[in-house]
This record gives sequence, C-alpha cells and structure tokens, in this order.
Amino acid sequence: MSASSIRSTRMTKARRASIAGIAAAGAAAVTLTLVPTNGATETKAAAEVAPVALQGAAGKPALLQLDSQKSAIETQVENAVKADAEVKAEAQAKLDAAAKKAAEERAADEAPASRTVAARTVAAPAAPAAVYPNNLDGWIREALSIMKKEGIPGSYNGLHRNIMRESSGNPMAINNWDINAVNGTPSKGLLQVIQPTFNAYHVSGTPFDLYHPVANIVAAANYAADRYGSIDNVFGAY
Repeated sequence: MSASSIRSTRMTKARRASIAGIAAAGAAAVTLTLVPTNGATETKAAAEVAPVALQGAAGKPALLQLDSQKSAIETQVENAVKADAEVKAEAQAKLDAAAKKAAEERAADEAPASRTVAARTVAAPAAPAAVYPNNLDGWIREALSIMKKEGIPGSYNGLHRNIMRESSGNPMAINNWDINAVNGTPSKGLLQVIQPTFNAYHVSGTPFDLYHPVANIVAAANYAADRYGSIDNVFGAY
C-alpha cells in the first residue's frame, strides 16, 4: 500500500469516528430530554411541558368553547319551557272554545221554548173584568170584591142586613131628623154615613161620592171594621 493510500484510509476512519461521535452525542441529548435520569432534569422537563398543558386546559379558546356549550344548553331549556307553555295555552284555548260553543248551543236550544212560552203569555187573553148588575145585589157583590182586595172584613149577609135596616136599599136615602142632621151632617146613602166619616174612611179606587152605592158600602164597612171589628158585628145604630 502506498503512502497516499494509507493517508486516505486514515482520513476516512477519522471522519467516520467524528460523525459517529456527533450522532452519539445527539442521541444522548435526546435521551436526556425525553427520559430524565435525575430529579433536577425531571423538574426542568415538567416546567418545560407544563405551560403547554396549562395553555390547553385554561386558555381562552377552551373557556370560550365551554361558555358556548353552556349558552346552547340554556337556549335549549328556554325553548323547551316556551314550547310547553305554548302547548298548554293552546290546549286551554281549545277547552274554552268548546265550552263557549256548548253554552251557545244550549242557549239556542232553550231560546225557542222561551219564545213559545212568552208568545203564549202574550197571546193569553186577559181575564174579563167582572160585571155586576146595577142593583142592590150587584152593589154588595162589587163592594165585597173591593173589601177583599183591601183586607176589610165583612160578609154578604152582614152588609145586606145593615143596609135594609138603615135605608131599605135606597142609595139616595137621607136622614134629616137625627142628631147628625141637627148638627148639619145628615146621614146619607145605603148605610147612612155622614160626610166626615165617609171622608175619613173612603177607600181609594171607589168614587169620592157619598151617594155612590159601592163607595158608600165600602167606606161604611171600613169604618165598622175599625170601630167594631167587622160590619157583621153591627146590629143597630153605629
């Protein structure tokens, strides 16, 4: 082997040794970084890694994502509550509409019957007014009808008996000789009533005429009821 070949061979080995040394040193550096061999190196490695982890866990992008999820859930809950309220309101509206319709139908069914009753009431003829003959019997019966309405006691027999004694049934009879006549207030009519007594016991609805037969009977019966309890209790001058 020549001297130049020997030098070339030496240079090649030296270069290989250098490259191998550099590679070994790099591998050792990587090994020390990834697989720490003592406490100090481990602390350093954790310190280098921790900021990255913290940034990923508590950084602003993560918080914004959490807030977005929370807002989305709250929106879903609000929409669900609102939808439930709308469903209830719609159901209540349907119930109210059904109740109103039923009431209207019931009123419509009852209305014809009411109108029929009203029509019958209007169409019913009024009871004819009683007609009494223009004589003593008719005057007494008409007087009794009025006395009944006014609550004045008396009977047909009681009235007839006293009328026959006082005037013999003459509505124009007048007494010009007794004490009343002397005092200027003669007794007049069927039951011989003086004017002051007629004025005091006149019954509304009858003519204000002392000689009117019905007005005279009712006023006299009213006076007798006040003083004697009833015209039926009168058997003489009163």
